[in-house]
Amino acid sequence: MPPTLASLVQHSALKLTVRAGEDRLDTPVRWAHVSELADPVPYMEGGELLLVTALKLDAEDPEAMRRYVKRLSKAGVVGLGFAVGVHYDDIPDALLTAAREADLPLLAVPRRTPFLAISKAVSEAIAREQYRSVTAGFAAQRELTKQALSDGPDGLIAALAVQVDGWAALYDASGALVSTAPDWASRRATRLTADVERLRERPAPASAVVAGSDDRVELHSLGTGRRPRAALAVGTASTLGTAERYAVHSAIALLTLTTERSRSLHAAEQRIGGAVLRMLLAGEPDHARAVAGGLYGDLLDAPFRLIIAESPSASLTGTAADGGAASAKAGSGDSPLDALTDAVESAAARAGEAVLVVPEGERLLLLAVDGGAAVEACTRYAESVEATRAGAGGAADEAAGASVPEGDDLVVGLSAPAGPIAAATAYKQAEQALSVARRRGRALVEHEELAAGSVLPLLADDAVRAFADGLLRALYEHDAKGRGDLVDSLRAWLSRHGQWDAAAADLGVHRHTLRYRMRRVEEILGRSLDDPDVRMELWLALKTTMASGT
Repeated sequence: MPPTLASLVQHSALKLTVRAGEDRLDTPVRWAHVSELADPVPYMEGGELLLVTALKLDAEDPEAMRRYVKRLSKAGVVGLGFAVGVHYDDIPDALLTAAREADLPLLAVPRRTPFLAISKAVSEAIAREQYRSVTAGFAAQRELTKQALSDGPDGLIAALAVQVDGWAALYDASGALVSTAPDWASRRATRLTADVERLRERPAPASAVVAGSDDRVELHSLGTGRRPRAALAVGTASTLGTAERYAVHSAIALLTLTTERSRSLHAAEQRIGGAVLRMLLAGEPDHARAVAGGLYGDLLDAPFRLIIAESPSASLTGTAADGGAASAKAGSGDSPLDALTDAVESAAARAGEAVLVVPEGERLLLLAVDGGAAVEACTRYAESVEATRAGAGGAADEAAGASVPEGDDLVVGLSAPAGPIAAATAYKQAEQALSVARRRGRALVEHEELAAGSVLPLLADDAVRAFADGLLRALYEHDAKGRGDLVDSLRAWLSRHGQWDAAAADLGVHRHTLRYRMRRVEEILGRSLDDPDVRMELWLALKTTMASGT
C-alpha cells in the first residue's frame, strides 16, 4: 500500500498528532512538500502533505486561514503538517478552526521532528511500495507465463483475472469471444463486442477504456502487425494499480507472442494446405491424406464443400501453386478476403471443425465440412455483403459476426457436397457458381442453386441479350409495320414442338396461315426451322427478350 496520513501518524519516530480531519487519514500521500508561501497552490500537483512553520502566514486571522485552507483543499492537498514550537507554541485557533470546517487533516509536528524526517519517511514508503509492486509484477509474470505454457490462452486469462482481482476476456481476430474468466463475466464480455470491433479498426497496438455501471474495462489489441489479430479485455472495480498494470502488460506480451507464433504456424499450415489441395484436384486423395496426416482431422474423408472467393480489390501474396500465405495490400484496410478468412476460421475454431484455407492471388480457396459452422459463416458473411451493398450494413455485420470492409466487392462460389474423389468436380462447380455470381452481381451463389433452377438466369447478361436482340430484330421490325404476328406465331409454334394444329389453335388461326408465317420467318432470318439448333437458339432468344421486357 502507498503511504497514507494514518501510516505517518503511526510512525513511531515522527511523533505526529492529529488535530483535525481524523476521518480522512486513510488518504494516500504522493509526496511531502515544504512551503512557507502564503499561496503555494501554483506549485502543487495534488496528493501532497504540505509542511509549514507559518513563517509568512497570518495564522491568527480566521478569515485569512479560511481562504488559505480552502485553496489548499481545492488544489488537492491531502493534509497540512504544522511545526509546533517554532513560530507558534501551538497551532493557532484560527487555523485549527478553518481546518476542521474544511475537514482537512491537520497534523501537529513536534519541534524535535524535522520536516526532512517526514519527507524521508514518505519517500521510503513510496520506494517500498514501488519495490513491492515490481516484485509482485514479476511474480505475476512468472505465474502468467507458467499458465500460458501449461494451459494456453485459457489458463493465462484465468490467471490474469485472479491477478487483477476482476475479470478478463480474450477475443479472436473476428472480434468473437473465445475465452473468459471467471465464467460469470462472459455476459459482460459479450456486451463489449461492438467496442472490440471499433478497437480492431485501429492499427495495433491500440487501447481503450470503457466505463460501466459496475466496473471499468480496459481493451487492448494484440498483434505486432497493422491488423490486430486479437483483443484483450480486463475489467476491475477501479483503476489498475502498479502491480496489476504489470500483470496486464505481461499478459499482453504473452498473448501477442502466442498470436505471432500462431500466425507463423498458420502460414506453414496454409502451405501444406496448398499441397494437399493440389493432390486432391489431381485425383490423388491417398497422397493428400498422407501429406496432411492428422492436420485436418476427418475433413478429407467426410463430405465437404469447396468454396472459391474472389475480390479484385484484394492483392494476396502467395498462390495455391506455391502455398504462400495471404497478406493484405500494403497501406489498405482489411481486404474482403482477410475478413472472410477471419470469419470462417473463427467459426471453425469455435465449433472444433477443421478447415483448409489456401490463398491464391486475388482468390481464396476453402475446403470446409458440409453443413458445418465454417460453411455457415461463409454464407452469413456473404449475406452481410449483400446487405451492406443494399445499405443495411449494421444489422448484417452483427448477424455475420464480422465487419464488412466498406466497398466490399467479394464474390463467392460454393460447390455441391463432394468427397475426396470428386474434388476436381467440386472445383469446377465452385468456378461455375463464382462465374454466375459475378454476372448476376451476387455475393454468393451455390452450385445446387444452378442445378435446381432455370437455365435462363445463367444467360441473363449483356452479351446474351445482345445476341437475342440481333437474332429477332428483323421479325420485330416486320411485325411493327403491321404485316403480321411472326414473333407470336414463332413462339406458339416452338412451344408446341412444331405441332401445327395445336399451335394454330393457340393462336386462333388456320394451320395454313401458320405455315405461311413460319415460311416468312425462315425467309426473313435466312435459317431453316427444321434445324434443331436453330429452333433452340430462337427459343432461348424469345425467352431472353421476354425476361428483359423487350
